[in-house]
Amino acid sequence: MLLIASLIFYAWGGPTYLILLLLMSAISWIGSLRVEALENKPRRRMLVLWITTLIQLGLLGYFKYAGLFTATLKHFIGWPQHVLEVALPIGISFYTFQLITYTVDVYRNEAKAQRSYWMVLLYAALYFQCIAGPIVRYQDVADEITGRKVKLEEVGRGISRFSVGLFKKAVLANSCAKIADQLCPMDISVLQHQSAAAIWLGLLMYMLQIYLDFSAYSDMAIGMGWMVGFHFKENFNYPYISQSITEFWRRWHISLSTFFRDYVYIPLGGNRKGAFRQIINMFVVWAATGFWHGANWNYLLWGLYFFVFLVLEKWVIKGLLAKTPRVFKHIYLLVIIYFGWLLFRYTNFNTLMVAFKGMFAMNHNQWLDMSTKMIFLNNIYFIIFAIIACLPIASMAYRWLKVEMRRRFVSRVAFYIVDIVAPVALVLISTMTLVGNSYNPFLYFQF
Repeated sequence: MLLIASLIFYAWGGPTYLILLLLMSAISWIGSLRVEALENKPRRRMLVLWITTLIQLGLLGYFKYAGLFTATLKHFIGWPQHVLEVALPIGISFYTFQLITYTVDVYRNEAKAQRSYWMVLLYAALYFQCIAGPIVRYQDVADEITGRKVKLEEVGRGISRFSVGLFKKAVLANSCAKIADQLCPMDISVLQHQSAAAIWLGLLMYMLQIYLDFSAYSDMAIGMGWMVGFHFKENFNYPYISQSITEFWRRWHISLSTFFRDYVYIPLGGNRKGAFRQIINMFVVWAATGFWHGANWNYLLWGLYFFVFLVLEKWVIKGLLAKTPRVFKHIYLLVIIYFGWLLFRYTNFNTLMVAFKGMFAMNHNQWLDMSTKMIFLNNIYFIIFAIIACLPIASMAYRWLKVEMRRRFVSRVAFYIVDIVAPVALVLISTMTLVGNSYNPFLYFQF
């Protein structure tokens, strides 16, 4: 039933995309069976692993980056005459990486090769995480693919978690996106006339949107997983409370960070071959991390931007950060992340430079205009609420209430009301918002 539901759900975005998903799952299924069968032939085993992985990456590269590379070649050397226009299959970056982890886990003897093709396809196609993550490793769900136990308590927890994610996406992230797109437009002719305050506020709203949007999908996937007996690992752990870039990337998109660590960084040698080699390995990882996020050169620049600060934190300012008070470390983190999202938002470098200059009124633009002031005042309470939603305040209050319920009757009543009424209220509010508002951007589509 899960497989049928997943295939129908995926085909809804375009039936032709489904053929690619079926093909790539078959490649990993056959490759992993061969890897396991060649246990006593290490060279041939390694060759099969490389062939399987390169085919997967080749297909990902063609569908995701062919247009970018041909456009770049045409810009610099005038060839080819026509830029390739290839439709991007939904979720291809997520299920490609998952299928690669499956084959590698079998090669490392961390998982057994799955005999049934349909089970491998289910692993790649699970409808609640296929198109928006998190990246689930095969070894983490191998047993649950073939033998799950659905518990009533976890169904309840799953409903609550899903409702929180839906609310974060439909109400908070979408509302942040509306303000961000109004104040930081993509149209360069409009952007250059925006006041400095408009761009600063717009980028703040984008910073809130991108966390609320990305973490919302993970919340919904984790919640729906619980409902049917799957247990996915946490993917976001309140990254904006971090006090260094290193800590931020331990909390942000954890499944992606750990994928690059375990399947790229460590196989390249990690930190075992000296400082220079470690820096090279980090460069490769962060170039790949940036490029994974989208088929534009600004994403590569965004990844290398973080690479620079991670190198600085590890070898240059490590001692200084250790002595810096927590509040200043937090401010440092937020400033770096804030400007990082500027690189992430604008795929066109000319537009990016106009936005950056506009932040300091270098486009002959105003510092503050009445329109921006009114937008800020009209949305002040929403902005405060969205900021609070990015912090662990609500989860801490819930845990406190759970402890207090054992001591006081009032706390027990309050806890049960929150547990039962809140998910229903959140789903109703989210549904009304989605029905009444056509503004529903899908940031994850670029992946």
